[in-house]
Amino acid sequence: MNAMDQDRYWMQRALELARRGIAVCSPNPVVGCVILDRAGQVVGEGWHEYELLEHAEVVALKVAAQHAGERLRGGTAYVTLEPCNHTGRTGPCTEALIAAGLGRVVAATADPNPAVAGHGADRLREAGIEVALGVCQTEARRLNEGFARWSQHRRPLVLMKVAMTLDGRIGPPPGRHTAREPYWITCEAARAAVQPLRWQADAALTGIDTVLADDPMLTDRSGLRRRRPLQRIVLDSALRMPLDSKMVHTANHDLVIFTVSKDEARIAELRTRGVRMEVLPAEAGRVPLDKVLDQLGEEGILTLLTETGTRLNTALLAGDMVDRVHLFVSPQIMGSDAVPAFRGMANAIRMAEVEVERYENDLGLCSLLRDPWERQGTVNSDQRTVIREQ
Repeated sequence: MNAMDQDRYWMQRALELARRGIAVCSPNPVVGCVILDRAGQVVGEGWHEYELLEHAEVVALKVAAQHAGERLRGGTAYVTLEPCNHTGRTGPCTEALIAAGLGRVVAATADPNPAVAGHGADRLREAGIEVALGVCQTEARRLNEGFARWSQHRRPLVLMKVAMTLDGRIGPPPGRHTAREPYWITCEAARAAVQPLRWQADAALTGIDTVLADDPMLTDRSGLRRRRPLQRIVLDSALRMPLDSKMVHTANHDLVIFTVSKDEARIAELRTRGVRMEVLPAEAGRVPLDKVLDQLGEEGILTLLTETGTRLNTALLAGDMVDRVHLFVSPQIMGSDAVPAFRGMANAIRMAEVEVERYENDLGLCSLLRDPWERQGTVNSDQRTVIREQ
């Protein structure tokens, strides 16, 4: 392999390691690291898990020190995110890499936070270490879209999931659906594909209309490991949440209701059932979506999955609050009397670079609407030097 192919090969391995941190490192970024000795042999690997404290570089360096000894000096580190150069819960990773005597550090992307982007690379270069940025950048940035959005704007990345028919309907016409029972638009395989989305999210949001119509659980049933429970969030302006709903019945300090109601008795009753209540000032008689996103960001929610009905789908898109959409489309036509996914959009929303998956006869369409890394710089054609915005 030539040098560029080798860099990509080892960065792909670092990305594999980083994926082991999904759902167990939030609110920190997903990071993986591979260490080669000066002969080009792998001597250490690591990834970040929040509860284990140490960052991926430090984990990999500790393993490498045991296996390589002096052979580590002059070696290379492949890391999926620019090493940090500040002290937080741990010390700077840059200093650990410098102390190990490495000769080269290859990072997939610069840090998304404009206050710290490039500082780690600069510190390594000051210490005489060769630094390459931008190898496998697209894959690395995809892994940390939530961290990028949150670190720049202190709001979660909003993923909108919608299951709909070919004619954009999410439910049958009025009178053809039994209340508080699910009505499945898509096939079982498509519904199963939603569980990994919930697993990767810190919180899932729905509206009271969806609760009253379908009585969902809104839980992560992927069976995969996660650090903290999926926060289930309901927007319920008038506090119509049924006390016998599945969500209330299963509440274990993982259910949050945002409301503008002043019904203290109802609020107290829900709290006794393990529901966290958040009362916000009303805007046009409803829960203000921007205030909800602000509060979730303050609480360290990096990624929010929305599974909502017509009104909230439309409000989120019209308010430019959606970062990525996941549409699951069933090849059926319900007609104009059925419940629409969206209503009264003032402007068209265009999806670019759409990813397509097939689930039996259903289709999954995924696309970014807004790049959460957009304030970050661009990478030049050789994918080795990041040109930061001045």
